[in-house]
Amino acid sequence: MENILEVRGLDKTYPNGVRALKNVSFSVRKGEFLVVIGLSGSGKSTLLRCINRLHDPTVGEIIFEGQDIATIQGESIRRVRCTIGMIFQHFNLIPRHTVLSNVLMGSLGRISSLRSIFGLFSEEDKKKALQYLELVGIADKALVRADQLSGGQQQRVAIARALMQNPRLLLADEPVASLDPATCHTVMDYLKKVNEELGITIIANLHFLSLVRQYATRVIALKAGEIVYEGTPQDITDEWFQRIYGQGAKEVHIN
Repeated sequence: MENILEVRGLDKTYPNGVRALKNVSFSVRKGEFLVVIGLSGSGKSTLLRCINRLHDPTVGEIIFEGQDIATIQGESIRRVRCTIGMIFQHFNLIPRHTVLSNVLMGSLGRISSLRSIFGLFSEEDKKKALQYLELVGIADKALVRADQLSGGQQQRVAIARALMQNPRLLLADEPVASLDPATCHTVMDYLKKVNEELGITIIANLHFLSLVRQYATRVIALKAGEIVYEGTPQDITDEWFQRIYGQGAKEVHIN
């Protein structure tokens, strides 16, 4: 299957001297659900932020759909971000706006500045927003204010908002870390639905191996900024778990 993304020799050193990524290389096939695991501070969030160019890589290549996006600037970054959606741990919704209004914000990268300033969204955009809300099971909340929703519902709104970009790659940075265990599976189920029904490639950072084993098609583990494991979730043995998370680490299960 064709690769949608190839990361080659990626390094990221912050101005304070911290080297967050060290010679990271891997590829992602179209339609995959790739999960990145590792301790806090292992470089997971830095990796995703380099891929969508929220951070500038120090060294290396990021080949997205055949184009090296590691060094692009300005308008080129904006165009790339229109095809790489991102979901964050904290939902980043506008609390006083309705759910529908928040989802429509996802199309701002594709419409003119004048239309975006006045919130002039087309009927087609509104129809599409409602379809994505339907996809994540929350269409009945379209006219409710975002701050009236539970955390899990807000994250589903964030997924629908990201889909408004028409992304070909969706990055999810700890998408269930702020949620209670019962809600984690609901959000992950909808991400899996986006992956399988819309064919959108997903790269997600996750903490819990029980979720990784259920949802990932492939896994990469980072430790101190380096890849220490690449393979299937089923092949992460107790020995690998200890190597990734440290001796004496205990696996926590999300049921």
